[in-house]
Amino acid sequence: MLNEKVICAGFGGQGVMSMGQLLTYAGMVENKQVSWLPSYGPEMRGGTANCNVMVSDSMIGSPIINRDATCAIVMNMPSLVKFEIDLLPQGKLLINSSLIDEKPSRSDVVPYYIPANEEALALGNARVANMIMLGAYIELTKAVSFEALHKALEKVFSGPKAHLIGINIKALEKGASLVR
Repeated sequence: MLNEKVICAGFGGQGVMSMGQLLTYAGMVENKQVSWLPSYGPEMRGGTANCNVMVSDSMIGSPIINRDATCAIVMNMPSLVKFEIDLLPQGKLLINSSLIDEKPSRSDVVPYYIPANEEALALGNARVANMIMLGAYIELTKAVSFEALHKALEKVFSGPKAHLIGINIKALEKGASLVR
């Protein structure tokens, strides 16, 4: 039974909210129960940003994750420090190893080190590091299908932003390949 509780966290401007929204939209495409709860620091760009995302086969009682996250996707060091404590034992911890060179302090979580920034630059667009992380998450958990994620991308990047769909799909695929 699917009951994913994910924390996406990083600096403002790293696409943390977009990552969470896309996951939520993809869950909606598949008629799953979803919630998305954003939280911003006092500054927008450069400040802290995180969101709680839930994707479930059953009703969601509360959108708040309280030390029961199944996964945390952390894009920077302050996010690792702040959110690793919220993971359940054996929870997945996806670490952007481009910006985080430390190991988690907990030994009862399962870390994955993903050089998202370097891989995004290799794809030719530094702004898709978040999609590399999301692709890795989807590959590890199968919370939603890649097809549903593609449909969500088409919804988010419609009209003048449609040219961004291709690079985002490449980034999702790259992230998936990094954890296979």
